[in-house]
Amino acid sequence: MQVSFDLSNDSSLKIIDKMKKLIASAIVTLMTIATLQVEAQSVAKEMKREQKAEKKAVHKALRKLDGNEVSSRAKDNFSRDFDDASDVSWVRGAQFDEVSFSKNGQSMTAYYDYDSRLVGTTSSKKFTDLPSNAQKEIKNRYKDYVTGAVIKFDDNEANDTNMLFYGIQFDDADHYFVTVAKDGKETILMVSMDGEVSYFKEVS
Repeated sequence: MQVSFDLSNDSSLKIIDKMKKLIASAIVTLMTIATLQVEAQSVAKEMKREQKAEKKAVHKALRKLDGNEVSSRAKDNFSRDFDDASDVSWVRGAQFDEVSFSKNGQSMTAYYDYDSRLVGTTSSKKFTDLPSNAQKEIKNRYKDYVTGAVIKFDDNEANDTNMLFYGIQFDDADHYFVTVAKDGKETILMVSMDGEVSYFKEVS
């Protein structure tokens, strides 16, 4: 069905004019919605950054463990958390009971806090396991450095105890830690799951 307008007819001109206004209005509305979505995403990112900053500002002091013996409760909880673990070896640290073990051929270490609850696990990874944007940034920013160990910390979301790594507390969230070395000095980088790279610590 074809619709034709007699442009010499005044009513046809009015209809065309109304259609133009409707189309213009729709375009403005779509542009406004797109702008609002971009602004909402920016606000959400900023709020996330502020929440991270607030978390860092209110780090709870980790409670030191009493005595030299690994907690029997930590061992019981580990048996439930990782019932298929093998090659199990325990050490009592200052803040955590640490257990090294193998699971599905992967060497891991689990950390249990003062209340014998799992804080998280660490495991060795490859540089290629990092998010692609993080790989690219590290290669660009540290092009004269040699890349060393890559460790992934897998957080236990059910426990809000912060982790202590290389002597520094950090937010209870999954992260990669990457060692880069130059002139005998090693720098530890922290990489988030979405590929955000940040300086963590320098070690000699």
